[in-house]
Amino acid sequence: MKQYDLNTLTPQEIVNELDKYIIGQKSAKRNVAIALRNRWRRMQVKTMIKADITPNNILMIGATGVGKSEIARRLAKIVKAPFVKVEASKFTEVGYVGRDVESMVRDLVEQAVTMVKTIQEEELKDKAMKRVENIIIDALISDKNQPTGLVQVTDVSGAPPESLREAYRKKIRAGEMDDHKVKITVDTSPPVEVGMIGGGIIDEAAFGNIQEMFNNMMPKKSTKKRVAISEAKKLLLTDELTKLLDMDAIKEEALDRAAYLGMIFIDEIDKIACNTHKGSSPDVSREGVQRDLLPIVEGSNVNTKYGAISTDHILFIAAGAFHVSKPSDLIPELQGRFPIRVELDNLTKEDFHRILKEPQNALTKQYNALFEAEQVRLVFEEDAIEELANTAFSLNEQIENIGARRLHTVMSHLLNEFLFDMPDKIKANETVTITKRLVQERLEELVKNKELNEYIL
Repeated sequence: MKQYDLNTLTPQEIVNELDKYIIGQKSAKRNVAIALRNRWRRMQVKTMIKADITPNNILMIGATGVGKSEIARRLAKIVKAPFVKVEASKFTEVGYVGRDVESMVRDLVEQAVTMVKTIQEEELKDKAMKRVENIIIDALISDKNQPTGLVQVTDVSGAPPESLREAYRKKIRAGEMDDHKVKITVDTSPPVEVGMIGGGIIDEAAFGNIQEMFNNMMPKKSTKKRVAISEAKKLLLTDELTKLLDMDAIKEEALDRAAYLGMIFIDEIDKIACNTHKGSSPDVSREGVQRDLLPIVEGSNVNTKYGAISTDHILFIAAGAFHVSKPSDLIPELQGRFPIRVELDNLTKEDFHRILKEPQNALTKQYNALFEAEQVRLVFEEDAIEELANTAFSLNEQIENIGARRLHTVMSHLLNEFLFDMPDKIKANETVTITKRLVQERLEELVKNKELNEYIL
């Protein structure tokens, strides 16, 4: 396996990065940090035992809105690893009227291909741009409607001298000729859409291979267009990058990344648990989905349109609120595949207060940015933030605990009128100050009518 310099952060550094966006949940952060670092540690193993070191999959248990999804999402961004989030409730047994469980692995490979392709495109961008410049320069030299300011001179062989090409190149790079129109050849071949074959539904992986085969077989169509050089650079750059990309190498590396660095976050896993402890009969369909999930989490080969991939070393993180069911309602075999269990804490008033202020993407900072777009200054007084936190916490206690998502409700109810009044009534360079009294006045109706569905997410 190729060695990737992606997981070199220490567990403490991973936790520190997660702390920038997620308040509390120390135990969950520590466990995912260890799991992530263990993947890097496994890559350093030189003996035969390396193949037997598999990830310790994690089951996160906690109410909605406490940070389960955010931890997984931020984790993937930190390490730039292929990452897919799926909802277990969307799967049905063998894909009947729903998605089959193998589709999440295929989605992971697609993510990996996109990631590797983007990296390779960035590496090839300079080379592709030089080729684009050469195409545009050739078109300019052969064009009778050349821009003024450059005089075409040819040597004894009739070819334009290199000095003329370089003069054009400098002007193109400087953007001085962006508005000048040039005639270029662009690919206009539409992708072939392969329908249902023989009236039946075919496997997703097989469908992708057939689609690619038909696209390769169909003749390419092109047309000449006269466009501005600024537009020509965009159109031609896409074509030239496609020609330079080594798709075989991309597929191979993407499969490697997905297999050894990929992470799949299975949300709402409690929705497929069979709640039998209250005397109800087991749900055959839910148990069927669990049994379909088992070989994927356990380790098996899945066919994709880019080739087969082993799921042995993919890290699976599952999460659920488990309000009605409990982890022991999952089939024993699946329970055993998530050996690390982490219970996330319910959020306190103090957590709500910190969530409003501290994270890099805090709601107060988000709304500040929206107001700044209208050149209006938004100021939150400290006791106003305290009141917002208290109100959100109180609503969670009295209606339904939806965690930090309740803050979106109260902030929207508080600030929507200001957002509507900008820029008609609230002009640029004005200041909007949010006080405790204003929060109480604006949210009074919300608190009184807390049973109304309008305010329940």
